[in-house]
Amino acid sequence: MAEVRWGIVSAGNIAGTFARDIVYADNARVGAVAARSGDAAVRFAAKHGISTTYEGYEALFADPDIDAVYVATPHTLHLEHSLAALEAGKAVLCEKPVTTSAADFGTLRAAAAAADRYLMEGMWTWFLPAILKAKEWVDAGRIGELRHLKADFGYPIPYDPSERLYNAELAGGCLLEMGIYPVALARLFTSQAPSTIEVVSRFAPNGVEDDVVMLFNYDDCVATLATSFRCKLQNTAYIIGTKGYIEIPHFWRASECTLYVLHDAVDAFVDDRRGSGFEFQIAAASDDILRGRKESAVVNHAASLGFQEDMDRIRTNFEPGHW
Repeated sequence: MAEVRWGIVSAGNIAGTFARDIVYADNARVGAVAARSGDAAVRFAAKHGISTTYEGYEALFADPDIDAVYVATPHTLHLEHSLAALEAGKAVLCEKPVTTSAADFGTLRAAAAAADRYLMEGMWTWFLPAILKAKEWVDAGRIGELRHLKADFGYPIPYDPSERLYNAELAGGCLLEMGIYPVALARLFTSQAPSTIEVVSRFAPNGVEDDVVMLFNYDDCVATLATSFRCKLQNTAYIIGTKGYIEIPHFWRASECTLYVLHDAVDAFVDDRRGSGFEFQIAAASDDILRGRKESAVVNHAASLGFQEDMDRIRTNFEPGHW
């Protein structure tokens, strides 16, 4: 089978997940890794069995033996590194959030078109079999008309402004880090932008948001979403209709879902993944690239723009001073 030769941009934790899960995608393999520190790249390569390492990223982008790159650097570097990779002729899979604003995504999208290269945001949740099964149930009318969507994602993370998650210069905060998952889930099941957004927000001492509750209003349904660095939330999604509802535990990495009518579970699904779940998006993106496509039919550019527009609107509703 033909394979896409991937280069990994960064040697951090999420890059490690990509490296571990790619072995379960038959159409992909890792050919090289690059990091700011050459020593970090070497350690990462030794751990994951990667043959080629680079200190810095330009050499990776110029490597003729690399077809595509996975960008896993901090949020504020996604635009810079994705632009450089596209200009070097590489296909790009960029970790979510693909950029930090809708305007920046417009810049990146235009660059992908000008370079005639593939670009996809790594919203891996949309490729998970359990999420696809839940969407299938909804589309088949098994819960009736959609009326409520509830989803939250939060874990207690000690405050440290020097760490990436709280670093304002690196677009730290719970919205981009975790909140994008419930925002994206709402987009997936409603297929539209909310008519109005209401927000209650809290902030860490340096002004970075660390707790956000969002109410998205649509013509015929509502989405209640939340994200937090202050506490562990339930981290479960509920897709609720007039006839029943779907429960999706740990929805951002979902491996199962259950369909209920009133109190009774009437159907259930559990996937048979071999990795942690990244393998599904890796295989899909690799297939797109091998077929010469320029964007994903699942997480297309319109979807990524929608995520960014929703988060831009959420930020305009933040409440400075509420600590």
